[in-house]
Amino acid sequence: MIVNMRDLLRDAEAGGYALGSFSVANMECIQGVIRAAEECRAPVILQIAEVRLPYSPLYLIGPMMLSAAQHASVPVAVHLDHGKTLACIQEALDLGFTSVMCDGSDLPIAENAALTREVVQRARRTGAAVEAEVGRVGRNEDGSENTASIATLDDCRVIAETGIDALALGIGNAHGIYAQLPKLRYDVLEEAHSALDTSLVLHGGSGLSDEQFRKLVRLGMRKINIATDIFNAQARSCDTGDMFQNIARSAEAVTEVVKRYIHLFGSDHKAE
Repeated sequence: MIVNMRDLLRDAEAGGYALGSFSVANMECIQGVIRAAEECRAPVILQIAEVRLPYSPLYLIGPMMLSAAQHASVPVAVHLDHGKTLACIQEALDLGFTSVMCDGSDLPIAENAALTREVVQRARRTGAAVEAEVGRVGRNEDGSENTASIATLDDCRVIAETGIDALALGIGNAHGIYAQLPKLRYDVLEEAHSALDTSLVLHGGSGLSDEQFRKLVRLGMRKINIATDIFNAQARSCDTGDMFQNIARSAEAVTEVVKRYIHLFGSDHKAE
C-alpha cells in the first residue's frame, strides 16, 4: 500500500527503529525491494535521486515505483532523493510521489532555507512530505567529489523551521563505499535529536559497520539511505548470457541486501 513518508517516520520515532530508504534504478531493483519488505513485513521507502534520471527517466520509473507501492502488502512511501531543481521536484509531486527531498546543502544557509520553504509550499498542495539537508554529505550521489561539512545545530534549526518533515545531517558520512570506516559525529546526532521536532536522516549508509548502524538508530536516526550496496549487488548478479536469468538474479540479489538492512534497522515486523 502506498503511504506518506511522514506517517512512517512518526511510527519509527515512536517505535525507536529506522526506516530503510532504498534507491532503485530499474524494475528488478523495485521488485527486489518490495519482495524483501513483504518477506520481512517491514515498511520501506522506494527512492530515486535526480542525478540518476538520465539513466532512468522519472516519467518512466516514477509510475513503476508508484504502482509497486500500491500493489505491495506492506506500507511503502515513494520518495525523490536529492532533488536539486524545482522542475524535477515538481515533476515528482505531479506524478504522486509521497515525499521529495530538497537538497540545497551546497547553498548558503539562507538560500537553502528559501529553496526549502518553496518546496514545502509546493508539497502542501499534494500532501507530500519534505526532506532537506544541512551540512554536506561527503561525495555526491553519483560518486563525484564534493567538500563535506558537519551540520551545526543553528543551521539545523533554520531549516527545520521551514516546515520540513525530515532533515538529513552531515555527520561525517559519505555517499558510495568508504575506504575506511568513517568517524561519525554521534554528538551532533544526539544534539539534533534532542533539540529538533523533525525526523533525522542518514545518507551514505553503504559500508558502515553493523555496530555503527545500531548506534545511529539508538541515538535517533529514523531514515537511513542505501544505494551503492544495492547497485553493486545487482551488477555482480548479472553473470549469465541469459537476459531473463539476469533479471531474476538481479531482483534476488537486491532482496537479500535489503533484508539484511531491514533487520539491522529494526523495522522488520513493523508492518503487522
